[in-house]
Order: sequence, then C-alpha cells, then structure tokens
Amino acid sequence: MARISLSFIFIALLALVAADISITTLDPWGELGKIGLGLLTTDLLSLPDFGSAILNTISFALLGISIAVVLGSLLSLVYELMIVRLFCSFIRSIHELFWAFIFMPLVGLNSLCGILAIAIPYSGIFAKVYAEIRQESDRQPYEALPPDSSRLSSFLFATLPVIYRDLKNYTSYRFECALRSSAILGFIGLPTLGYHLETAFREGLYSQATALLYIFYLLIASIHLWARARFIFVLIVAACWYTSWDMTFSSQNIIRFFTYDILPWPMKADGYYAGTLAITFPIAETFQWAVHVLKTQVLPGAWNTLVLTQIALVCTGLFALLSFPFASTAFYRRRTTWFMHTLLIVCRTTPEYIIAYIFLTLWGPSMLPAIVALFLHNGAILSYLTARNSNQMEIPFDGPISRIDRFCYEVLPRCYGQFLAFLFYRWEIIMRESAILGILGVTTLGYYVDNAISNDHLDVAALIIVVTALLTMAIDRISNSLRKRYKISGVRFEQAR
Repeated sequence: MARISLSFIFIALLALVAADISITTLDPWGELGKIGLGLLTTDLLSLPDFGSAILNTISFALLGISIAVVLGSLLSLVYELMIVRLFCSFIRSIHELFWAFIFMPLVGLNSLCGILAIAIPYSGIFAKVYAEIRQESDRQPYEALPPDSSRLSSFLFATLPVIYRDLKNYTSYRFECALRSSAILGFIGLPTLGYHLETAFREGLYSQATALLYIFYLLIASIHLWARARFIFVLIVAACWYTSWDMTFSSQNIIRFFTYDILPWPMKADGYYAGTLAITFPIAETFQWAVHVLKTQVLPGAWNTLVLTQIALVCTGLFALLSFPFASTAFYRRRTTWFMHTLLIVCRTTPEYIIAYIFLTLWGPSMLPAIVALFLHNGAILSYLTARNSNQMEIPFDGPISRIDRFCYEVLPRCYGQFLAFLFYRWEIIMRESAILGILGVTTLGYYVDNAISNDHLDVAALIIVVTALLTMAIDRISNSLRKRYKISGVRFEQAR
C-alpha cells in the first residue's frame, strides 16, 4: 500500500507541473472580504422567488429519485448480466449536468429535463448498490422456505425483509445527493436554488448568495424531519402537483436527435445544405472530422481532466489524513471533534460545483479553484468516514500518549487500508466532477462540451460525452483492480456513508 500511495503522489506532482494553477483576478482578497461580509450580513428578505426555487429543488430531486428507485430496482434484479452491468456503468458515468445537456434538445429546458437528468444516472447507481446489498445479504432465511419456492417468493419473504433497512438508509442518503444535484442544475438555467445562487454571485450580491446557501444547508439538515418514509407518497403526489408540466414534447425531436443531430457533421452536411436532411456515408471525411475533434478538443480536454483528477485525488487524501484526527475522539475531546464535524458537514454538504464557483469568483478560471473545491468536498467525506473508523478502535492502555505518536504508530496503520479503499471509491467520482467543472471555464472535457452545445454542435458534444463516460468507466475499472490486488476492504463504501 505504501508503494501505490507513493506512486499516486509522484503522478500528482508530475501533473502539478502541467497544471494551470494561476490566479488571474486583480483583487482576490478584496473579493474574499466582500464574501466574508456577505456571510455576516445575510439578506433573506430581498431574495426573489426563493420559495419556488426551494420547491423546485425538492420536487426535481424527489421525482428524479423516485423514477431512479423503480428503474434501479428492476435493473438490480438482472445485474448479474454483463450487458446490464456495462449499461448501468455507462449511464452513471455521465454527470447529471451532461444528462441535462443531452435532454435539453429533446424536451427543452424545463422540469422534465431536470427530473430525467437526475433519474438516469441515479438508476445506474441504485442498480449497482441494490444488487450488492442483495448479494451480500444473510442467506439463512432461505433455509426456512419450501424447496419449490419461486424466485419472486424467495425475494419477497427471504431477501426483502433482511435488506429493507439497508435499502431505505441508502435511498435516503441518495435523496440528499439528489437535492445537491437538483440545486446545481440551476446553474444551466433550471429554476432551482442554483439559478438564484449563480445570479447572486455573478452580480456580487453576496448577502443574498449566503442566504441561499444557509437555506440549502437548512434544507439538507432537516431532511430527517420532512422526508420520512411514511410521508413519501404524499410528498411525491405533492411534487407531481407542484411541478410545471407545461412543455412541448415531440417524438419527432427524439427520433431526429438519435438519427440525425448527433451524427458526425460530414454525414449530414449535404442533406443540410440541400434542405432534405438526407444522410450520406463519406468515410474519409468522417474520419478526418473525428481526427480533428480528437486532436483539437477531446485529447486536450481528456488530458486536462486527468491532470485535474490526479491532483485532486491526492489532495483529497492528504486533506482527509490531516483533518480526520480533529474529528476523532481517539485524539481530541468532544468540543474539538464537534467543531471539526461541523466544518466537515458544511464542506461535504456544499456541492463541489458551488464551491468551485465561489473560488472561481475569487481566483479566476484556472485549475486551482477546481482542485480546492474537489478536495474540500471529497476530503470532508473521507475525513468523516476515517474519523468514524478510528472512533471504533480500542487504543491499548499502554499505547502512545502523544497525539503524533498515536496517529503514526497506532491509528493510521490500522485504518489506512480502509482509508485507501474509500479514496479509490472517490476516484471515479472525482473524475466525473473534474470533467463537469469545465463548464465553469476550466479547460477539462466539460469546457468543450459546453462550447459544443453553445455552438449547436451536438455531434461534437455527444462524442466528448461518450469519451468522458468511457474514461470514467476506465478509472472505475482500475480502481476495482487496485482494491482487489492489494486486498483492500471497503466494498460497501456507498452504504458506509
């Protein structure tokens, strides 16, 4: 494990040489002071339509997650099939914002776009985790069933009662994630909290921006009060009633999108200029188009995405290792751990996209805001989990007395394997997030997707999104191989959160 850790640090140092981490704003400290002042002078009363933004954020998340639960449950029943695993891996490798970009030309920028952008990737996530929970469940109840029990009866009477609590807890956690996803969908124009947050930051209205952040934290912190399982159907009905379904939906748009819009430009150029929308198959021109897109957009975007991912991954690990002792009762008293836990909750509750946007306002468009946002958000999650692991350790009565010795010789050696497993699990997610942060101006794959969408080059956008998904799947594959090779535990990381 030491060798793999040092290898990742070495790669991150090399990536740091190639990374753009410049600060381009003229007065970052002055802007930071204004944001700090906004934190102290929160202005709730002047927020325009924040009530509808909150309700839209909740309804998009609730309806999206409801669809995902249904689809994910069905897919989990046949998750053993290779084609299903690949399909689920592919759809969850594409970020919600990219899915929104895909659905925009199909259904328009409306409620359905936001709901589907959450539902599709979450279906893939639910399918994987639900299947893992089912496979790892206690098999003893099967022994009580009659030998000729059907597969459905076995599931309903022997499996579901055993795994119901795990399914419920995990779905509840994912609903919190869906609220974060729903909020950041506002950054591309959907009427959720992110829309008002982006407007407030762009116009320098930091008192309003911090008020929106406080509202978001309150929304997340109060989930256990208003999103209870017994009320869930009432909430879903209320969300359906509140959601605006006023949209133009055309099957012709869908057919045209998949059979024409995303095809390479050389295949449709002649038909476009002739006004017939006919498709041709010029192999040489299509090959040249693909090479041109690869050289000018895909490869630079992929390189920058990987550079950002590797730096952010190592920074995430270092941040978690340095911060978790302050949240652990193995090192500090409850007052210190409570304060650290509060900071960690704020960092992991705030979507990395919003953190990156704030630092981008301070430092300008480079990889630096993205790196900080990624390691703060992901590092806070890892720090919380590692601190929780260390809290469960029994420190010998003759163990090291000083905190540094206890950290180096007692706690870290015992929790490092689990920590590394958690970090590798975040690798795929950091990769997804690195790509999407390009929308903010960092030249990762998201930057080129955003440009292609803005210029109505859907063929280029589709190609880059597919490459992004394949890269994420490759990272996930490597991560799985490393965990198996080094026999690092932590398979049910998603449940641990």
